[in-house]
Amino acid sequence: MCIRIQYCIGVSSFLYRLGRAAFQHRIRVLLIWFAVLVVAGLGALGLGKSFDNSFSLPGTSSQQALDQLNRTFPQVSGTSAQVIFVAPDGGSVRDHAERAAIDAAVKAYGKVGQVDTVSSPFDKMIDGAIAPQDRAALISIQLDAGQGSVTSGTLDKITSITDDLRKAVPGSQASAGGEAFSATGVTISATEVVGVVIALVVLTITLGSFVAAGMPLLNAILGVMITMAGIVASTGLAKVNSSTPMLALMLGLAVGIDYALFIVSRHRDQLRDGMDPRESVARSVATAGSAVVFAGLTVMIALAGLAVARIPFLTTMGIAAAVGVAIAVCIALTLLPAMLGFFGDRLRPRQKKAAKPQRNRFFGGWVKVATKWPLVTILVIVAGLGALALPARGLELALPDNGSAPAGSPARVNYDLVAKYFGAGHNAPLIVTADIVTSDDPLGVMADLKNQIKALPGVASVPLATPNADADTGIVQVVPVDAGTSPQTKELVQRIRDLGPAFEREHGTAIAVTGSTAIQIDVSDQLGHALLPFGILVVGLSMVLLTMVFRSIVVPIKATVGYLLSVGASFGMVTLVFQHGFLSGPLNVDQQGPVLSFLPIILMGILFGLAMDYEVFLVSRMREDFVHNGNDAKAAIRSGFISSSRVVTAAAVIMFSVFAAFIPEGDSTIKSVAVGLATGVFVDAFIVRMTLVPAVLALLGKHAWQLPDWIDRRLPSFDVEGEGLLHMVQLRDWPEANSTALVHAEGLTLSIGHGARSRLIFGATQVSLQPGEVLLVDGDPVAASRLLWVLSGRMKATGGHVKTAGLVLPEEAGAVRRRTRLVDLAASSLSTPNDRVRAIVAARDSDARVIMIEHLDRLSTGPETAALVDLLHSAAASGRGVLLAAADASAVDGLLPARYLHLHLPAVREAAGQPIRQPVAVGS
Repeated sequence: MCIRIQYCIGVSSFLYRLGRAAFQHRIRVLLIWFAVLVVAGLGALGLGKSFDNSFSLPGTSSQQALDQLNRTFPQVSGTSAQVIFVAPDGGSVRDHAERAAIDAAVKAYGKVGQVDTVSSPFDKMIDGAIAPQDRAALISIQLDAGQGSVTSGTLDKITSITDDLRKAVPGSQASAGGEAFSATGVTISATEVVGVVIALVVLTITLGSFVAAGMPLLNAILGVMITMAGIVASTGLAKVNSSTPMLALMLGLAVGIDYALFIVSRHRDQLRDGMDPRESVARSVATAGSAVVFAGLTVMIALAGLAVARIPFLTTMGIAAAVGVAIAVCIALTLLPAMLGFFGDRLRPRQKKAAKPQRNRFFGGWVKVATKWPLVTILVIVAGLGALALPARGLELALPDNGSAPAGSPARVNYDLVAKYFGAGHNAPLIVTADIVTSDDPLGVMADLKNQIKALPGVASVPLATPNADADTGIVQVVPVDAGTSPQTKELVQRIRDLGPAFEREHGTAIAVTGSTAIQIDVSDQLGHALLPFGILVVGLSMVLLTMVFRSIVVPIKATVGYLLSVGASFGMVTLVFQHGFLSGPLNVDQQGPVLSFLPIILMGILFGLAMDYEVFLVSRMREDFVHNGNDAKAAIRSGFISSSRVVTAAAVIMFSVFAAFIPEGDSTIKSVAVGLATGVFVDAFIVRMTLVPAVLALLGKHAWQLPDWIDRRLPSFDVEGEGLLHMVQLRDWPEANSTALVHAEGLTLSIGHGARSRLIFGATQVSLQPGEVLLVDGDPVAASRLLWVLSGRMKATGGHVKTAGLVLPEEAGAVRRRTRLVDLAASSLSTPNDRVRAIVAARDSDARVIMIEHLDRLSTGPETAALVDLLHSAAASGRGVLLAAADASAVDGLLPARYLHLHLPAVREAAGQPIRQPVAVGS
């Protein structure tokens, strides 16, 4: 027999209490969040250091070689900078004035703190530091600190000396750059502010109140401030990439506004219906807040899942963004209710009778068009999004270098000048290490290695090949022909690695390719390999979560396919913009080429959370209407869409605006992420969720809401819309205020199975049990047993209302199970009379308010019946209730008290025409 045990997650009831508490103690809540902001700010001031854009990849050969190099060749263990000097038109860097200025600058650089060595371009040991025709020269500066430890004072002094170098030779150019200058701070441009202004306008239109609109915005800004301060503080404890705060800013602002919008919108609707402000806030936090928790958790899990790639900087980025989302959720659930409490009835909207029908006509027309010919809608959308995704087949990935820095920035100017006069490869040198500790001819080994590398295709020059002072490690500096982000440089790295086995056989010396360029190539490769497991994780998670929420197989599959279409379209648009130059002018994209290698995995993670967000808010209302309105699938789609589409539209427009605002003036690293997210949000919200989803549901009708029993009984339920909480609130004073009933049920029915296979176990049944009373249920053994299961919170009824021990079922089933004791005398663990006696005695001695015993027919010995009689006397004396189930009431003749309640449940086959079953008093 198929038995389904219901597990209810009490998120809504907890949030209801949290919302009431935040409303009531609003001053305290406000002070707590202000204190959090102050602590985060002080942490940022006291612990903050520079961001570190270097990449590491533990376990790879390039990282191991770099770590070994740091120990054996400390002179090259720190980060580096380079200065390019370009002579005036018609001049040469070898001219007297130019050379004198360069020599003076070299000496000045050497006196700067944290500078270890400075290589003059005129050093005979340095090859390739002077450009063809002597137009330009490179000064290499080796620092003794890692990128994240180089102080701004050091960089400022290098920049100042470089400015003096340029001024010393009128008409010349001089620019400082390199790895040390790649770290950037957090900058916010005017376009991001425009995004916030657009969000405020949309909020005002949606909520109909400037004050109400300001609340989500203030909440989001506070959350972002705390997150950013926390990220800056964390730079003193760990390496943090400069893209991390911008990603957290962009995502935190978007979700912070959206999450608060959902709660404020629900609150305003309830105030419009006349609800008390405190009750409205509590219910809004419990209902819309449950969906916020679900949406926030999915985003956080997806972001934390970036650790699947096992790349430290990406893990840090994911955790930081996840913390930002968590802060946004916490603020929406605590600070926002407190702020709503300050305004109370002043947020109650005025009645506007004409506005709602107008909105209904617009969204009603939208869903009507989408569902009129559902198959056509599905085919058009799938074909269109599939076509948009096609360019993603040629998506090229690479980690950013200074070539992706904002145009006009010092790092970008230096990069472009070096590429112009020396070739793009000079911005991406490779380091080849050789373990020469066992060699008796280290100089000869290094010379041979240099010659073999120099002969490889793609090598522009080999400026340096030398052993260290202890002659145990040698390094070869290799300058590629092409940029570090190009496929050609990646192929060159592999060619050098392919030299390794033969070179080791010949010289007994192992070689490895390392340096920031090689590590970035390895990181990009590992990111590519991580996409599949991460995709499986995300898709699998979405299937499980949505099945829990919607109790359907079709809805999760449809949602996942829609998510994949959104991701594909997002990848396709990124490829078109950043590799093919589509809309590059309006979007201020000044360079085409490979895009950020961690962009796909970040887009997949963030869009997953946002897609589930929109799915829940739209489809949950459709499901609710389907269940409550006679299983009319088409009517449920229309009514559910109209009810939820206004808020979802506003949320999507806000999120799109926030993401799009980071595109025109943003750092190129974050620009590609912003394009991908803006495209993904637009496609997922308006094309997939608001058009494709209604069409699919309309095509499948009521079959879309079916879930096989074997899956249903194994999955917990997630009351994401807070329906259970509303049920609890409605039954709070039921059947009457201050009721003393230990068990009370009305219209209780139980069916097992679905459709044609559905079986009615018992029809409309009423039960009322007061303290000290005993109820005997007999008749059909299955019906009697299952009634006890329902009343003890171990099975969910199909219909009716029930409270046990003052708690509402099924929402408080866990608490009911703790306050009741159910003894099954037919259980395999109670196979002997002694076992049954012990079970009855344990129930008697428990603190359960209601004791239930089924299969009383199994009692066969005197000690068993004596134990039962003793239990009944004890329960009556202590004011507890007892429910007994037996196939035949005669099995307990003479054991029950003089007065008890009797309920007979005959076997039933059809629900129609069944009389209401209720207990009758027996005895006097």
